[in-house]
Amino acid sequence: MNQPAQSDSSVVHISDLSLEFSTDDGPVQALAGIDLDIAPGEFVSLIGPSGCGKTTLLRVIADLETHSSGEILVNGISPSEARQNRAYGYVFQAPALYPWRTVRRNVMLPLEIMGIARAEREARSARYLELVNLTGFENKYPWQLSGGMQQRVSIARALSVEPELLLMDEPFGALDEITRDHLNQQLLELWRKTEKTVVFVTHSIPEAVFLSTRVIVMSPRPGQVMDVIPCNFSKDRTLDIRETPEFLEIAHRVREGLKAGHSYDDD
Repeated sequence: MNQPAQSDSSVVHISDLSLEFSTDDGPVQALAGIDLDIAPGEFVSLIGPSGCGKTTLLRVIADLETHSSGEILVNGISPSEARQNRAYGYVFQAPALYPWRTVRRNVMLPLEIMGIARAEREARSARYLELVNLTGFENKYPWQLSGGMQQRVSIARALSVEPELLLMDEPFGALDEITRDHLNQQLLELWRKTEKTVVFVTHSIPEAVFLSTRVIVMSPRPGQVMDVIPCNFSKDRTLDIRETPEFLEIAHRVREGLKAGHSYDDD
């Protein structure tokens, strides 16, 4: 499966992980037998049909869901400990910004909760807003920004706690194609500059292949790993790479993996 062996340096280590929900209609198996290791600095995308457990797996990593069996470690500790240590930043599908707080104060919110001194909060806010190209918008309110700009504020807020790991749940799924392409390019540059480890959920084959060092293809429920596909592009790639034979070959392999799971979902 082209998957690295477990090592002490793994940012995320998952072994034989399963998750079962209890419902009024009986138990529902959401994830089954997931094995995955993610190394420092990787950009790993999870792709699969709706309901396959991509977001559920991301939430297990974030300690927002609890697995039923198996093992998961985040930087060598449990997801619960990682959450308490603020070892990751989480970007949701919707920006989830407070409309009564300015852009600067939205970014500073988790730092306020952490009790970080005001001068440091302001310095980090300025630094990460510059990183997502929003310098000059610090005093705007979320409702004064476009959807893409709001999501960039959300990314800056997640980065402000300076985590090693960034978890992203379809952050660009609701945006138009032109905006999405632009943010894909910006996210790639952000990843290159920060060298963070990123786990990214998407329904889009082109997005997954363009952004990732590896694409994890998941099956319909119960979610299982159907294929692990390396994407060995240079870090300074541009959107033009999507027209190359190498890119199209990898995208085809992702489609075949989805079809092998008896479902197909592409943007």
